Amino acid sequence: MSTVRKNTSRVIALSLVTLALSGAVLAASQPRGIPAADAQTANQVTDKRPVITEASIDFGAYDPHGDFGSDANVKIEHLFLPWEDVELSTLSIADEYALQRGRSLLISVEPWSWSVDWRITSDELLSGILAGRYDAYMASVCAAAANLKSPVIIRWAQEMDETDNQFTWAHWKPEGYVAAYRRVVTECRKHLKTAKYMWSPKGNSGLADFYPGDEFVDIVGLSVFGLQQYDRDNFGKERTFAEALAPGYRLAEGFGKPIMVAELGYEGDQAYVRNWAENAAKPNPDFPQLTGVVYFNDRDVYPWPGDYGRPNWRVGGPALN
Repeated sequence: MSTVRKNTSRVIALSLVTLALSGAVLAASQPRGIPAADAQTANQVTDKRPVITEASIDFGAYDPHGDFGSDANVKIEHLFLPWEDVELSTLSIADEYALQRGRSLLISVEPWSWSVDWRITSDELLSGILAGRYDAYMASVCAAAANLKSPVIIRWAQEMDETDNQFTWAHWKPEGYVAAYRRVVTECRKHLKTAKYMWSPKGNSGLADFYPGDEFVDIVGLSVFGLQQYDRDNFGKERTFAEALAPGYRLAEGFGKPIMVAELGYEGDQAYVRNWAENAAKPNPDFPQLTGVVYFNDRDVYPWPGDYGRPNWRVGGPALN
């Protein structure tokens, strides 16, 4: 699978924050049709954002379209950026946006460039990191983040346990990933003294092999997505949020760290979406270490395996009551 990120939705995430500040209408990518395999979504809800109450755990969003711009329930603003070819001064705009809304920042740093001309193999990236050739990249990101006024969580090289995806770093052996993660966090801490660090596997069975150690992890992040037709085809039933979260959570809880769903999304008919929306941020005694969920408010960047296309997780419309 190509390691070049050609989708632009995350590339311009920070510039979209600029537009949101001026109240402009936001659009992160060109409209695309929904694949035939997603026909069950024809009866879609007009809004599918999680239901938030006073009892809810912390809620956040990656929101390039600005659908959550005026939503007082959002406590975490999620940003994605590469550590190459990025205008880091834009972080100050994101900081202002978050401060105005009382939000902290979750910054996912991806160790590559989103330029279509970027070419490097998985092994070359790893060897370069371990040799220190990328120290300056992480130093620049963390030095810029150190000037922000909002509380910051740094999430580096997510979903390393998911080998069947687009991420260059998801093809490293566990020992290589652990060494790279430790080096990057150590470098970042030289410049950014107050951030928390999120280690964020997808939630697969081998995730524990990639754990870099307690001193390098403040929070464990997981990715949880629910696609109705995929559930039917692969599990013989429609899974609830709790059923989708449980496998990864059980593997992660033994580390004794707070756990967040760093990327959350769901798509299906009215009943399916309503069930996820009502339960994603609801406290659950089965998950006592779960402290927050962060919605991925966009179409998926890459097609899912099979005929599922790129699921559209975007919420749109007013809040659910």
